[in-house]
Amino acid sequence: MNIDHIVLWVSDQKRSLDFYVNVVGLDPVRAQEFAEGGAGFPSVRVSKTAIIDLMDNSKAPSVRKFTGGTDGAGGVLVNHVCLSMNEAEYATLSARLVKHGQEPRQSGSGAFGAEGLAEASAYFHDPDGNVLEMRYYGR
Repeated sequence: MNIDHIVLWVSDQKRSLDFYVNVVGLDPVRAQEFAEGGAGFPSVRVSKTAIIDLMDNSKAPSVRKFTGGTDGAGGVLVNHVCLSMNEAEYATLSARLVKHGQEPRQSGSGAFGAEGLAEASAYFHDPDGNVLEMRYYGR
């Protein structure tokens, strides 16, 4: 089993797409279709099998109807999303975040995740305040 996609509520889909592509460094998915009005939301590719959808938060009430979610969102609120990468990607993303005025909040080493204990881990926020964690494992 794998995670197929995660949906993040955002207030400005274009701004969020720009952040995830140009700051985080993910590849856009359906960006052109979204720009032309043919897709309701853009996405960014995390891996070959996983994407993050950037959903307009004004759609939360209608999405809540078919998901059965509560609390003002389509489902249960998420604490954070963790992106795993290699050490070079971690350093590159750290530098891009700093360049864009955001100092990642280091959580140190030894944080537990899907691959065991991480070598390093830090947190940052997207333009809407969604919390993301970046980490790499010593392999």
